[in-house]
Amino acid sequence: MDVLFIAGTDTDAGKTVLTSALAAYWLKHFPEQSLGIMKPLQSGTGDREHYTQLFSLNQTAAELNPIHFEAPLAPPLAADLAGADVRLDLAWQTFEKLRQRSQLLLVEGLGGLGSPVTHELTVADLAWDWHLPTVLVVPVKLGAIGQAIANVAMARQAKVHLKGIVLSCATPCTAEQIEQWANADMIESFTSIPVLGLLPYLDDLNDREALSQAAAALDLEQFFPLPFKQVA
Repeated sequence: MDVLFIAGTDTDAGKTVLTSALAAYWLKHFPEQSLGIMKPLQSGTGDREHYTQLFSLNQTAAELNPIHFEAPLAPPLAADLAGADVRLDLAWQTFEKLRQRSQLLLVEGLGGLGSPVTHELTVADLAWDWHLPTVLVVPVKLGAIGQAIANVAMARQAKVHLKGIVLSCATPCTAEQIEQWANADMIESFTSIPVLGLLPYLDDLNDREALSQAAAALDLEQFFPLPFKQVA
């Protein structure tokens, strides 16, 4: 059983794209091995609905997203507005159930590593508390190098097990823009964390074949040594 936490530097960094790409690749190449997807917390609409529409998973909607608030705000603020609490104990119980029955469990974070989950904890704290191997998604844009360096520093402070960085083109990117805005060599030099590849811009996040091909271009053996290295 493998677990991977997909974190980002910010909202709309490309976490959903990477999660969807890895899931599409897994379901294409390893259909006999069970896959779980979890979004522990969601405020507003988006990812929960996307995964439900895109994949037929052996799990309930509540297991996919155990904590949900209507207001598209940081969870503690959305919970306050709803007169509710952020029940991380419920999310943990769901995580444990999915982990026990999934060969691969993809857990998508919200916002950036510094985004608040409760009034006391951030996404980075959650990754540490749950002992989640983590990949950081960095969007290709002006300032991406600084964002990568700052978020890796935050991950280290929170003692997050950071496996690597994935660059993501949330909008169409030229090769020159990628080189200048999100130079992989410079990011690796400053962070000592490997850049595991680039997600291209995808205009249709419901195209499972395009998602699978995007995942195939990443250094998947660094995500999970097995069974990805068995695929040519």
